[in-house]
Amino acid sequence: MSDLLGGLANLGLGKLKDMDVFEEKKDPAAAGGQAQASQITEKDIVYDKGYECPVCDEKIVAKTVKAGKCKLSHTDLDLRPVYDVIDVVKYDVVVCPHCGHAAVTRFFKPLSSMQIRLIKENISSNFKMQPQNGETISYEQALQRYQLALANAIVKKARDSEKAYICLKSGWLLRGWQESITGTGEEDQKKKMALAIQEKEFLKNALEGLMNAVQNEMFPICGMDEVTVNYLMAVLAMKFERYDLASKMVSTILTTPSASPRMKDKARDLKEMILEEIKKK
Repeated sequence: MSDLLGGLANLGLGKLKDMDVFEEKKDPAAAGGQAQASQITEKDIVYDKGYECPVCDEKIVAKTVKAGKCKLSHTDLDLRPVYDVIDVVKYDVVVCPHCGHAAVTRFFKPLSSMQIRLIKENISSNFKMQPQNGETISYEQALQRYQLALANAIVKKARDSEKAYICLKSGWLLRGWQESITGTGEEDQKKKMALAIQEKEFLKNALEGLMNAVQNEMFPICGMDEVTVNYLMAVLAMKFERYDLASKMVSTILTTPSASPRMKDKARDLKEMILEEIKKK
């Protein structure tokens, strides 16, 4: 028995003499840490943020994820961020319930006078907002919001990059929806298959839009620099078996002086994946 604290007896603290100097590290799960973390739910991470609609000037609120309140778990190959507890992709569309103007957050405003007129004529004149009460947004509601955002982008003649970005995030959303279905029944499998088909369609359009955007727009595109866009295009091209395009994008990254070592490593890994996919054909 250690006598490091034996001298405390004269101070009336003799019962402390057997304390461990270095507390044994405990498993967070055993200590209840995991249980405490699991108490944090999606509704605890979102709040209502105020906006002013650039089309009808009404003051509105949209559910938004609290910054720093969710932990990044990992990032998919196509850069989709996956967080613990919440799918942040569900909350990146702002919808005006009065006029139907909808856009992903970065494109909600400003709008040109022509775009406002086009939205009023083609969206607002027929728009009927469905009540969406609740503390969180469901995947079904989120998909409808992305579809409305895409319709607005088409109507207002948005840049190809904006439409591609909406399609990309819609694809991410549908993948998250699939992952949320944990049942193994026949209906669950049918639903996952249907969502996978929709995901593929959105991502195809995302690739097409990005290809158009790099031809006609200046970087950054949707907040992404040229290297990031090239990488994303390479991943999507590989997904749809467009190996020539995928290889071209990877080569561009590897020969770009401004590409970071981390991005070049990702490009090399992707190159190996492309070669493996080609061998399977």
